[in-house]
Amino acid sequence: MVAPDIAVIGGSGFATFLPGAAAVAVETPYGSPSGDVLVAEVDGRAVAFLPRHGEGHRYPAHRINYRANVWALRSLGVRRVIAPCAVGSLSPDLGPGSLVVPDQLIDRTTSRTQTYFDEGACHIAFADPYCEELRGQLLDVTERLGRPVVDGGAMVVIEGPRFSTRAESAWYAAQGWSLVNMTGHPEAVLARELAMCYTALALVTDLDAGLDSAGAVDQASVFAVFARNIDALRALLATAVADLPAQHSCGCTQVHAGMTLPFQLP
Repeated sequence: MVAPDIAVIGGSGFATFLPGAAAVAVETPYGSPSGDVLVAEVDGRAVAFLPRHGEGHRYPAHRINYRANVWALRSLGVRRVIAPCAVGSLSPDLGPGSLVVPDQLIDRTTSRTQTYFDEGACHIAFADPYCEELRGQLLDVTERLGRPVVDGGAMVVIEGPRFSTRAESAWYAAQGWSLVNMTGHPEAVLARELAMCYTALALVTDLDAGLDSAGAVDQASVFAVFARNIDALRALLATAVADLPAQHSCGCTQVHAGMTLPFQLP
């Protein structure tokens, strides 16, 4: 099997992405990933898929083994990751069904292991948490397909599994942040630590509690909006991974310049 260079890490409602894929079991120094990595050909190129929450949504956001997931993909040859995710909106301009490619991330999690660097002096640049080259390529695909998409926005990642209070949600919105999510961190920073390109693709499923004075977000409505959009999202991602150029020239692969890593990269 040809080693996959590109991977999709699927979130809520994304049980499958690659029909007929081969399941590859991977063990890592950090334990088992959420499940087998699925590998298949998409228009002649090898693509990997990893269900972020495992089979049957086994792992809630705060229990996902993010380090094992990202390490497993890197060990198979993956160097670029597109990460679709469900998000709440903190802006009245972003209603359910909106698609956003965020450009900033805020960490409000509390208990997650968020680094591979448990020893030594390794401080990576993370001012721009998403690969600008990969973001641009994803935006180009959405434009060509005629799918409206918002370029940029800050996504705040909360611990979960509960949703935000109205006061928390209103505070996030007052900071000028656009989206709220439970899985975008530490996934993005771990990919950067392993010198991988990473971008999120956020599907708005609800107005967060601070905007919805008449009600409040609930799990059933989030999953229902995702289900209504999943076919279009799968088609967009299939086109995106097939169209990515074989070569990339961003700085993500150079983040370790001048550092002595405490481990060998897989």
